Amino acid sequence: MGEDSGGRPTSKVERVIAAYDLDGLGAELEQRWLGDGHEQQSLRELADYFNRRVLESAMNEANVVTLEGELSNTYELLTGDDVTEGARTQARNRLEREGVDVDDVRDDFVSHYAIHTYLREHRGVEYPSADDEDQREKSVETIQRLTSRLTAVTERNVENLRSTERLDIGQVDVLADIQVVCEDCGRQYDAISLVERGACRCREE
Repeated sequence: MGEDSGGRPTSKVERVIAAYDLDGLGAELEQRWLGDGHEQQSLRELADYFNRRVLESAMNEANVVTLEGELSNTYELLTGDDVTEGARTQARNRLEREGVDVDDVRDDFVSHYAIHTYLREHRGVEYPSADDEDQREKSVETIQRLTSRLTAVTERNVENLRSTERLDIGQVDVLADIQVVCEDCGRQYDAISLVERGACRCREE
């Protein structure tokens, strides 16, 4: 890991910002996290936003022409959990033909943990409070672990029934979608997105 002019170790976020000439992105991440001039975003949302900007810069550098919405779609094809390998490979091959080194770009994608470290340690941002953020991170990890377990158990049971001809269906994908509904306003959220957001929209209005 390198060091900045003050002798402090540089973060991956800082290095990627410099490598892709994304000047101003660090300040924008801070503003989006705090909700300063932007809708407040979670660390995971910030990581996705940052990575899309990296992909966009790489595609622009290679003079890849994109239509409206194509950047987000390409990013989803490269990173989405529910994308088929065929669709992912097709997206990779198209970018490679256009001159984008997909492996290098993906190596430069950052996690929400890296965003958190960057904002806290390199930009000195202290809001939302560390205690609140840490507790939300733990809750997200718990929900993800239980959701993965539910998915695996369901998939195993469905496959057992299918293989013994007790269930008539082709090959399956099992998706676990946990939703939370605010009874005050009726809005519905993905459980993890709500925890990361920290509040229902009706509390912010």
